[in-house]
Amino acid sequence: MRSKLIEVLLAHPGGPFWKNRDNGAWSIPKGEFSNDEEPLKAALREFEEETGVSIEGKMIELTPVKQKSGKLVLAWAVEGSPDITRFTSNNFSVEWPLKSGRMAEFPEIDKWEWFDMAMARKKILERQIGLLDELMTILNG
Repeated sequence: MRSKLIEVLLAHPGGPFWKNRDNGAWSIPKGEFSNDEEPLKAALREFEEETGVSIEGKMIELTPVKQKSGKLVLAWAVEGSPDITRFTSNNFSVEWPLKSGRMAEFPEIDKWEWFDMAMARKKILERQIGLLDELMTILNG
């Protein structure tokens, strides 16, 4: 019996700081939320805001991880296969070139891609690798 290929959806951050970075630069889709917002509802809202697509299904809560910046990332996994060609990203403004006094607008996410677990481990931010490992443990029973 052939096992089902497991892939994860990762986002490459947009903007000039990430333009030439690949391995170790990708992330799970994420965003911020206020203390009065339920984390799972916020995650679903942020996913839709960042992609333009809503996602439904049985959510698998993963153990939070802490970014190098100290930011705590709460994450859920869900089975699905949204069409990434339909995704649209929010934009953000930043002074660019630095110290030029000019503001430029960039997409928050410049690429979305499906990766098998081996490649996802190479692409994802180091501090998020634990999310992939935990997901594989859960899926393998």
